[in-house]
Amino acid sequence: MAAEGPRVRREKNTIEAMIRIYCKNHHESKGELCPECSELLEYAKTRLDKCPFQENKSTCGKCLIHCYQPQMREKVKKVMKHSGPRMLLHHPLLAIQHVIDGRKKPEKIAKKTR
Repeated sequence: MAAEGPRVRREKNTIEAMIRIYCKNHHESKGELCPECSELLEYAKTRLDKCPFQENKSTCGKCLIHCYQPQMREKVKKVMKHSGPRMLLHHPLLAIQHVIDGRKKPEKIAKKTR
């Protein structure tokens, strides 16, 4: 894997903050994530590491390639639906940057030629 850039690092920080908010409110975790949320966070970080767009990415929700498995995608949607509105209170800079990143048009991957 190439060196992680600031855009991907910020996306990882954002998803971690959202999962922590969700876990605290739904699984009554105290500081540490529950096993289910830990697994979701590791999965999301792995998907970001493998993202073909890397520093040129939009937000995952606007991406033309949906690389999450369907059940993991549903879990992340639940987390974001709950945590998204709370992000402005808990992590205002990440929330604002995420909105700005979401306004970026998703890139298209060029088709490979043989």
